[in-house]
Parts: sequence; C-alpha cells; structure tokens
Amino acid sequence: MFSRIFGKPKQETNALTTLDKLNETLEMLEKKEKVLIKKAAQEVEKAREFTRAKNKRAAIQCLKRKRLYEQQIEQLGNFQLRIHDQMIMLEGAKATTETVDALRTGASAMKAMQKATNIDDVDKTMDEINEQTENMKQIQEALSAPLELEELEGAELEEQLLQPATTAPAAPVHVPTGPRPVRPAQKQTAEEDELAALQAEMAL
Repeated sequence: MFSRIFGKPKQETNALTTLDKLNETLEMLEKKEKVLIKKAAQEVEKAREFTRAKNKRAAIQCLKRKRLYEQQIEQLGNFQLRIHDQMIMLEGAKATTETVDALRTGASAMKAMQKATNIDDVDKTMDEINEQTENMKQIQEALSAPLELEELEGAELEEQLLQPATTAPAAPVHVPTGPRPVRPAQKQTAEEDELAALQAEMAL
C-alpha cells in the first residue's frame, strides 16, 4: 500500500538504478570495442602498405599498435562479461527480493485476517449456530406435537381394546348331557341318491 502511495521501495529503486547504470556502461564498452576493432583493422592495412613500400620498421610498428588494440579489445570483452554476470546476479537478487516482499505481504495479510477472526469469535459464532439449530428443532417438534398426540391416543385406545375384559363372567351355557340326535351328513345323502340311481338303472 505504501509503495503505491509513495512510489517503489528504496531497495527496488536502487536495484533499478544500478541496472540502468550497468546497461549504460555496457553500451559504452561495446562502442569503445567497435572503435578499437576498427583501429586494429586500419593498422593492418597500414602495415600492408609499408610492407609493399619495403618499410619494414614502419610495418612492424603498425603491427605492434594492432596488438595493443587487440589486448584492449580483449580487456573490454572481459569487462563486458563481468558486467553481464553482475546484471544477471542483480536481476536474480531483485527477483528474490520481490518474492520475499510478496511472501512477507501475504504473511502480514494472513496475520491480520487471523487477528480479525480469532478463536473466541469462531466459538461464539458456533454457539449461536448451535442455539439457532436447537431453537428450530424445538419449533419443528412443537408443530408436529398434535399429530403425535393423536397417534398416542389411538395407540392407547387400541391397547385398551386388546386388553381382556375385567367385568363379571357371563353365565355358563347349559349343555345337555343326553345323547345328541344324529343328523344325517351331506355325504350320506349323496350316497343315498347315488344308490337310488343305481337301483333305478338295474330295474330297467
């Protein structure tokens, strides 16, 4: 937040400034290297001319200067390599710093969220939820009470009907002791009918 208001952090600003400076130096070395390469090539051409003119001493001087230029070119190449290494390391350090800053910001945000929602608040919220759940359960039970009462009354009535009667026993039924008259069974009548039919057939 402060970086948005007051600009980039000091470390990041210093890293960017350093990278800009290294880039400028690198460009300067590359330009100087091109100039030296051009001068070395010119000394080679001069040495050829002096050689054609049979001026050996002047030709050797040109080749010496050409070698000095080449040494400087090699030195500039080493400088550029070191600057490249420094830039890579600095960019890596910058990325590491930004990562650490991001992690630190995330940790601070998480800490603030945990502070805003502590364990006491969570317990209080859970207690309220449990209380509301219990109240709703009692309301539902109250709404279903009449139906349960009717079912209970029906069950009690059924139980009373199934219980044996507790009143005085009825008078005993008088059963005659004499022999019962034999009542012809339906099977015997059928046999008699069949026998009568047979007799009638035989008579014919």
